[in-house]
Amino acid sequence: MALVGCGAAEPVWAPDEQVARSVYRHPGPPSLTLYTVRNVGSDSGAHTGLMINASQRVMWDPAGTFKHETFPERNDVIFGITPQIERIYRSYHARETYYIEIMELVVSAETAERVLQLVMAYGAVPKAQCTISTTTILKEIPQFAHFRVSFFPEVLAEQFGAIPGVRRSEYWEQDEGQNLATDGL
Repeated sequence: MALVGCGAAEPVWAPDEQVARSVYRHPGPPSLTLYTVRNVGSDSGAHTGLMINASQRVMWDPAGTFKHETFPERNDVIFGITPQIERIYRSYHARETYYIEIMELVVSAETAERVLQLVMAYGAVPKAQCTISTTTILKEIPQFAHFRVSFFPEVLAEQFGAIPGVRRSEYWEQDEGQNLATDGL
C-alpha cells in the first residue's frame, strides 16, 4: 500500500498555441477555490484540486484524471476554466459515493498571481500526492505558511476552511460514476 504513490508522474505539455487559445479571464475577484472530493459514507477526502482566478483562470488538478484533448494541460495545470468547464470538473468528480466540498477565498491579485506561478512551475505530480503538492504550494504564501503538509485532503480542507472569509458550498450528484470529462460540452 505504501508504494501506491511512489511512481513518477508523467509530464504533459500542451502546445503554446493551444494554451494561448484557451486562456480565460474570469470577471470575478482574484480568488483561490479549494475542491475536496469527499466520500459520502466516511466524509474522508479522496482528492484535492485548486482553481486559481488570477490573470487567467486555471485548475490545479494534481495527480488528477480530469483530461480531454480540448482542455490544454501542462503538468496538472488545466487552462481555460470557463464556468462551463468548472461545472464539468465538479460533475466529473461527484457521484453517488462522492461529493465535492468547495471553499472559495478572495485574495489579493498578487497572491492569486503568485499561486498561479507556483502551480505552473511545480511539475507533474505523482499519484496520491495531490494534497501534499497543493499544501506545499500554498505554504509559499505568507497567509498559508502555517499549514501542515499532509497526504489527507480533509486535513488541507480543515486548514483552508479556518481562514476568515472562506465561502463554503457543496456539490452532490446521484449518478453511479459514469462521468466523462466531456459531459456537458
